[in-house]
This record gives sequence, structure tokens and C-alpha cells, in this order.
Amino acid sequence: MAPYHIRKYQESDRPWVLGLLSQGMAEHVPRTFRHLLKLPRTLALWLGGALALFLVSGSLLLVLVASLTLLVALRFLAQYPWSQFVANSLHTDMSDISKSYLSEPGSCFWVAECEGQVVAMVAALPAEEPTARKEQLQMLHLSVALEHRRRGLAKALVRTVLQFAAHQGYREVVLTTSMMQHAALALYQHLGFQTTRQYFFTKSWALIAVPVFQLTYWLPSAQDSQA
Repeated sequence: MAPYHIRKYQESDRPWVLGLLSQGMAEHVPRTFRHLLKLPRTLALWLGGALALFLVSGSLLLVLVASLTLLVALRFLAQYPWSQFVANSLHTDMSDISKSYLSEPGSCFWVAECEGQVVAMVAALPAEEPTARKEQLQMLHLSVALEHRRRGLAKALVRTVLQFAAHQGYREVVLTTSMMQHAALALYQHLGFQTTRQYFFTKSWALIAVPVFQLTYWLPSAQDSQA
């Protein structure tokens, strides 16, 4: 297995990083689609609508066409929140990564390199709320290329953020992840993050019934003061 090297982001990494962002979000679409198909309201709409349409029209072909149309609509609905997240990121923090993450000492963007290719990334920014900026660090955009997973790379990147937070004097590290990201949730909980909030990121997330979890890691100094 080739060694990995974790380092700060460079502008030459941008194509790799944007590829990781898009691929990481796209892989959640099939799971979200299956989730949508299992929702009671989806089943009620599908079966009830098909029955009502058949009783009115008596046409099995029309029922089939309507069912296929519904599947296409659900597939689009499953994809929409993830593609919107990517689009929003490309217009905000990821539009100029160096400016967003490397222009101030309290933030950073790391990549993991293997054989000359960027195969993973993670970022960190101070909290958006002015009162929490000096105490709370946000962890963002953790992503590992599919073929490089299950080798401890994600864990190493998270620990890189935690070490950075401790060195910078933050009291806690926070992140958000969705119900669909099972492996990420398991990793964060294994490393000591605790769920502190559950909500819907936007109306489109509420529509597909996929909640977002906020998780918090209290750094040792903060845990000691709380105790």
C-alpha cells in the first residue's frame, strides 16, 4: 500500500479537490433514492395513485407510464439536495479555497496525497457566530476517494483537525452530517463526537425526510472545565 502524505492545500490541487467534492456528494444519491422509495407517503402516493388511475382509466399502460414518471421525479428529488450543496459550495467557500481557508491562522484546508494524486481532503473554519469564533472550530468537507477508504485515512484527517483546534486554542470542534452518511456518523462517534442537534438543513432536505446532525467534540481542556 502506497504511503499517504497529509499537507496543506495548494492551488494546483483544485481540480482534485472539486472532483472529490462532487463525487462524494453524488454517491449519496442512490441511497437517498432508496430511502425515498421506502417512505410511507411515497408508497401511499405510488399505490394509491396507481389504483385510482386504473379505476378511472382502466388502462394498465397509463398506470405504467405514470409509475415510471413518478420514479423519474423521485430520482431527481433524491439528487437535488446533494447537487445544490455542491453548487452552493462552489459559489461560497470553495470558490476561492486559499482565500476562504488559508488567509487566517484560525482556519486551514488539508489534502492527503498518494502517488502524486490528491485522494482525500478536510477543511476547518471558525464558527460563523461572532461570539463563538474564538472557541468553536467547524470541520467541513471531509471526503476520501472510494478506492482509498478503509485504510484509516478519514480518521487521520479528523485527528489532524482536532490537533489543529487544540493548537489554536479552540474549545470544541463541530460538524454537520446527514442521516444518509452512515460511515461518517460511525467514524465521528467512534472518535468521541457527540450529537448535539438534529434539524433539516433546508426545505428540500425536509421534503426527502433526511435530517442533518450536528456533532461536537469537546477538546480535553474544555472537558476538564465542564467537569
